[in-house]
Amino acid sequence: MFGTCRNTWRIRRALAVVVLVTSVVLSSATSMRAASPDPDAVTVWHNIAVQALATATPARPAPLPFLDIAVVQVAVHDAVQAIDRRFTPYHVTFPLGASGSPEAAAAKAAHDVLVAILPGQAASLDTHYHNYFTGHGLAENDPGVNIGALAAADILALRANDGRLPDPLPPPFTGGTAPGQWRPTPSLLPGPPPSLAPMASSWLATVPPFTLNSGDQFRADPPPPLSSEQYVKEYNEVKALGALTNSTRTPEQTQLATFFGGNLFILYNQPLRDVAAWQTDNIGDNARLLALGTLAIADAVITSWDSKKHYVYWRPITGIREGENDGNPQTVGDPNWQSFLNTPNYPDHTSGANSVAGALTRILELYLGTDQVSFTVVSTHPNAVPKTRTYTRFSDLSWDTVNVRIYQGIHFRTPDEAGRTQGRQVAEWVFGHVLQPIDARD
Repeated sequence: MFGTCRNTWRIRRALAVVVLVTSVVLSSATSMRAASPDPDAVTVWHNIAVQALATATPARPAPLPFLDIAVVQVAVHDAVQAIDRRFTPYHVTFPLGASGSPEAAAAKAAHDVLVAILPGQAASLDTHYHNYFTGHGLAENDPGVNIGALAAADILALRANDGRLPDPLPPPFTGGTAPGQWRPTPSLLPGPPPSLAPMASSWLATVPPFTLNSGDQFRADPPPPLSSEQYVKEYNEVKALGALTNSTRTPEQTQLATFFGGNLFILYNQPLRDVAAWQTDNIGDNARLLALGTLAIADAVITSWDSKKHYVYWRPITGIREGENDGNPQTVGDPNWQSFLNTPNYPDHTSGANSVAGALTRILELYLGTDQVSFTVVSTHPNAVPKTRTYTRFSDLSWDTVNVRIYQGIHFRTPDEAGRTQGRQVAEWVFGHVLQPIDARD
């Protein structure tokens, strides 16, 4: 899937219990190991979690899985650290002397959190769990199992009433109709014309963050006024590059737009997992990096949704179709303009995808102490050609995400860049405040 790899067959056999087999071609500008690593429980169960959350029935509302996976990974981290004891726990403190297999603890913690989130998948998750233990020679009465169960129960209790999927759901949010205000947008999806959808997961704007003081801690500055030259510049840019037909996109830009048109939850979690597997050499470090990454992404999503709900800024498809009614004589409207890809049903400012990409790439850069690491990203879009893209810098992925949302016709540039900045700010906060190394002198 990720190109040639000397030990791909061995990795695939070890990952036979997971839903989607993952291997990777990586070479680092710093300290990359020569041979591909054997996946530990943290790697295997992160992959299982991503696939389970991405394919849940009924589907988890977007972008909720980015928060769900953080719940999984902090439980895994705390379970492993009960035994490893090199980093501070996220929340669960075990007494000194806790023992057992960290692999068993990680598998149990991930399994139990996933079953609680996805009860309809309990049978398949149980099968993954038992197969993992059998395939790795672990006893299901290993003391680590109890540690994993306790860590999962504690984290689930901590986030039980966090509002990330409220019941009942709040009233639909449909924005406004004034110039510059977001409102539900038409869909490109096949079939009868669908009703215009309200804002997806509008309640995420008020979900308590995992690490931040509040969801508005890194709220973005406002988007450019409709009367400004900056707005005209960005309006014309996305109108030309992001159109479904008669676009000025180059073939390479269209290729990139399609590549990033698939499931972004899978796409951005895959390099996090692969880089963690390649760049860490023990289960404790792996658990910590995956927890840091998913925490940063989750809080970046909450931060982005706070800005979306606060500014309620319209999408290009609305702005361009209303270009004759926005009060700016320099914007030429087109009532039939359509974006290259379907416009998501939430406000523009800030870009959720860019907040995720910014958080992901900045946390990896901070953890490894360098931006220069080679890694491969895989698209889930059926029309993506090629299916993989290899980067030599983390920041290149984040800047591609900025540009690609313009090529797709679904964002103005300022919301993209502001989302990237938010994600980086959140990652810096996470890296400096949680899951810190324990001083050996204490």
